[in-house]
Amino acid sequence: MSQELTIGFAALFGMLAIIFGAFGAHALKKKLTTEQLASFETGVKYQMYHAIVLLVLGSTYQVQYTNTIYCFIVGIFLFSFSIYGLVLSDAFGKKLKVLGPITPIGGLFFVAGWLLIFVNTI
Repeated sequence: MSQELTIGFAALFGMLAIIFGAFGAHALKKKLTTEQLASFETGVKYQMYHAIVLLVLGSTYQVQYTNTIYCFIVGIFLFSFSIYGLVLSDAFGKKLKVLGPITPIGGLFFVAGWLLIFVNTI
């Protein structure tokens, strides 16, 4: 993973977090239950947190963090995007239950990424 590509993913995920956050707060506010909205917001928050970390890792690019970068990119796709899919499909009456087990796998990728940062710095 190159420095430019890492920063590109950071920018894409950061931009999408803003768009999804605004979409959830405004367009979906009347369609989602309080619990659904909270879940959607969790996806947005974790996406933004990890977009910011990707930006930092890209800006201070070191090859030993390549696997961390991959973990965070995959984690965002699996964790945040599965939450968006679960919430939206449930809100529109066709819950995609197959996405349920994907969310914790994404969370494990986040944990692995943070563990790799720890291991690479000690």
